Amino acid sequence: MPYNRLGQQKLRQQISWWVVLTLGLSLLSVLGGRVPAAEGAELSEIQRRGYLIVGVKDNLRPLGFTDPAGELVGLEIDLAHWLAERILGDAQAVMLQPLANQDRLSALLNDEVDLVVARLTFTVSRSRLVDFSQPYYFDGTAFITRSGSLQRLSDFQHQTIAVLNDSNTIAIVRSHLPTAQLVGVDSYEAAKALLDMDQAVAFAADASVLTGWAQEYPSYRLVPILLSAEALAVAMPRGLQYDSLRQQVNRAIEQWQTEGRLRERVQYWELPDAGIPSRTREMLENLPGAD
Repeated sequence: MPYNRLGQQKLRQQISWWVVLTLGLSLLSVLGGRVPAAEGAELSEIQRRGYLIVGVKDNLRPLGFTDPAGELVGLEIDLAHWLAERILGDAQAVMLQPLANQDRLSALLNDEVDLVVARLTFTVSRSRLVDFSQPYYFDGTAFITRSGSLQRLSDFQHQTIAVLNDSNTIAIVRSHLPTAQLVGVDSYEAAKALLDMDQAVAFAADASVLTGWAQEYPSYRLVPILLSAEALAVAMPRGLQYDSLRQQVNRAIEQWQTEGRLRERVQYWELPDAGIPSRTREMLENLPGAD
């Protein structure tokens, strides 16, 4: 799924924020700045314990979900096993802890998990509480539809589009499609019902979530347009004592990107290729319009 120009601009902004804040908050820690920090376990403690505890999703296909056999699978589950392999030499040396969205940060802050790989997006406010790895994927606002005639952003002007009530998606869609008619729904099930009754031509939401929708309901398809870009990253404890753990995680992600291992799994789970990040500096240099 190629990024349009709007998506490229958002992507560049997200990467720039990630670079600046990661460096800035690391410097603040070195200088003794008072920033609330996650506790977590140090690398040596994890190694003595013999297994990694990772917070994941269990209901978000294709990032993390329970398959018919009752096993947790998905892109982020793959990442959790890879991190266990990297840190402990055993891909199975990991305890997967399913987390609700509202519990992702608190689980890390309360020392219930070592890492969180659960569709957690990098934000300024979150970065004051926990550290983030370099991005392993870029998500963004996308459209899903049954119509074959909706191909370009301009095709959605004056159309009826379903959005989740009180979501950030509303402002994003309005900024790009001021003439579209937005219909609020309270759930993904309600959005599907609206589309099934032809009361809306498309539903706007996160591309990763809509990918799972398209996999479950093959009559629907993702439209090759992204209106925004959000960095998905591994959340880790803050503090100098966790430097070794952070280095292991970041080096692992960089290696998987360089070797193409991450790309292979993204494609396996049928996520949009456009969300695959290369190393941060290379992405900034190679994006169209970058200086």
